[in-house]
This record gives sequence, structure tokens and C-alpha cells, in this order.
Amino acid sequence: MPVPLRDTAAVAAGVLAPLAAALVLLPLRDSVTHTNLALLLVVVVVAVAALGSRLAGAIGALSAAAWFDFFLTEPYQSFHIEDRADIDASILLLTVGLAVSQLAARARTLKRVAVTDATHLERLHGTTRLARFSTSSDEIVRSVRAELIDVLDLSACRFEQGSLLGRPPRLDPDGSVKVAGWIWDLDRQGWPDGEIELRAVVRGRYQGRFMMTPAPGSVPPPLESRLVALDLAAQAASPLDEDGRIATRV
Repeated sequence: MPVPLRDTAAVAAGVLAPLAAALVLLPLRDSVTHTNLALLLVVVVVAVAALGSRLAGAIGALSAAAWFDFFLTEPYQSFHIEDRADIDASILLLTVGLAVSQLAARARTLKRVAVTDATHLERLHGTTRLARFSTSSDEIVRSVRAELIDVLDLSACRFEQGSLLGRPPRLDPDGSVKVAGWIWDLDRQGWPDGEIELRAVVRGRYQGRFMMTPAPGSVPPPLESRLVALDLAAQAASPLDEDGRIATRV
């Protein structure tokens, strides 16, 4: 499964940003205490972790400790340290960098989860209101199609009414994807090839299906997003059932 570009960039920043910071601090190595120089590099590590991932933060901490040793402690341009205080500063830099970077990455993750949850709630609330007050089932289907494209990062999505034809990969009610009756490992294999079926079902009655095409190279969204997609499809099924169009027992 492809690695997100942001994560790749964050790992690269974890390697290069401490190096750049150490080079900038070179003129200060004789006038500023080494402990203070190490703390300045910790700031860089925290920035990398806050913008990237835990892995990027850990790599940043290791990189900062290495370049601190190489450029800012005697003997210079060597990974050997002679002064006991410099050894302590290097250990402090590595330890604090690792700890703080993990905390920064966790805070970023929690913030992202909170924002995502709020966005999902807004989607469901808006679709529920539309299903309740709209007089056009086609309008609801169009709205749900647009929401599915956004929440699942799809390149295309179309709605089919009628009998079930073929056995395409299917997004099941528990959020898993099945291919030919077997559960597909989304985390390891990514999206399966071709269109993926999402059935619009209400009260056990099949009203149609959304045929979804993931964007090329896109990473499958987390389980929470897939469950939201299932709820959105159910909202589209409800007015179709009331219209008495297609009602096939699943």
C-alpha cells in the first residue's frame, strides 16, 4: 500500500531539519552553552513531530542527537565526545526529543480525530435533514454520492437501481470489504481493483447500490469513515423505500 506523501515528507524533514538547524547554530557553539544548543534542537524535533508522525519525530530526535554531537561538541566533525557535560547534553537531547516528539504527534492525532469526528457528524446531520425534508429522492442520492466521494476519497461514484448483478467487491455493514466472499485486508493490500459496491439498505430492504471507484493510489480511510459511508447510504435508501420504487428483500 502506498505511503502518504505527507508522511514521506515528514520523515525526510526528520532527517534534514535537525541537520539544517545544527548548521545554523554553528556560529554559536563557542558562545552559547551546549545544553541550550541541545534545547534549541529539541524545538526542531517537536516541530517535525507536530507536522508529521511519531516515526518522523523519532527520526528527528535521533538526527538531532547525531548532528549535535558531530557539529556542536568537541572534537568537532566527529561523533566522538570527550566532555562529560556534552555526553549528558546529548543523552538529554535524545531522551527529551523522543519523549516530546511522541507527545506532539499524539496531540496532533487527537486533534485530527476530533476534527474528523466533527466533520462526520456534520455530514450525517446534513444528510438526515435532507432525507427528512426533501421531496426528491434523486436529490438525496446526488447529495450522498458527493459525500461518499469526499469521505472515502473516491474518483467516481454512481448509483444503480435494480437487481444485483455480478459479484464486485463489497463494503459490508461492519466496515470490512469482501472480495468473492473473503474479507479483504485493506490495511495491507489497499483498495481492491475496480468498482466497490455499497448497498443502500433500509429495514432490511435493498433499494439500490452505490458503485464506488477509489482514487488511484489513495489510502483506504479508517473504519470510522467507512461506517459513516454506510450510514450515508442508508439515508439514501430511506426515501426510495418510502417512494415504493425498488424494495428487494436482502
